[in-house]
Amino acid sequence: MPRKVYSIDHKLTSSHKINKAKMGCGYFTCSRNALMALNILYVMIAVLLIGVAAYAKAISFIDSLAIIGAVIGCGAFLLLLACMGIFGAAKHHQICLFFYMVILFLLFLIQFSLAVALLALNKDTQDTLIEKAWEAENITLSKDVNCCSLHAWKKGDKTCSSSLRCCEGQNANSLCCGGKADVPCPCESCKKKLSPLVEMACKITGGVSLFISITEVFGVYLSLRFRNQKDPQADPNAFL
Repeated sequence: MPRKVYSIDHKLTSSHKINKAKMGCGYFTCSRNALMALNILYVMIAVLLIGVAAYAKAISFIDSLAIIGAVIGCGAFLLLLACMGIFGAAKHHQICLFFYMVILFLLFLIQFSLAVALLALNKDTQDTLIEKAWEAENITLSKDVNCCSLHAWKKGDKTCSSSLRCCEGQNANSLCCGGKADVPCPCESCKKKLSPLVEMACKITGGVSLFISITEVFGVYLSLRFRNQKDPQADPNAFL
């Protein structure tokens, strides 16, 4: 019975096919591409945060420098972290990937806690936040939301003025708008207007934070998996 002879070329071709199959999804190349794509998403989110904060300041939608600085700082930090992840994934840099993984995990803990806290805020806590914000920025809130007084308007309340949109036209004659007519104030109370806005903001911010925290867990898993994988094009005697 004739024996089958396998040439060296056949063995090399089979080995090449096996290695090529191992480089599919779940192995080195797929892990690198997934980690790069995730960090590109973080770059887009960071640029969006910085751009929105700068635009809000430019059109004077938000006057508080603390809020603008906090949003821009978060965007800059996320941008630097994403650049670290991209560099670590592109170069398969062990030290860079380790610190990226640790920082991303700590960021996940903070962001997940924040998301749960925002989604779990009850009505009483939201009212407390509104009252504290009103004590600090009552004039600004009154103009931005187009409202007058935190609760029902009383004489001597300086948060109402003729510059409010609700005081335009015939409403300008009312006492709360600076007029002389003793009629009910045409402007709604600020608490009535701010309550649904705060509730919606908590839900949206908490939901977005929860989604991003889930992607951060995925990023930690990818970076850990990719860090422990062997580069098929590297020297087989090199230390991982």
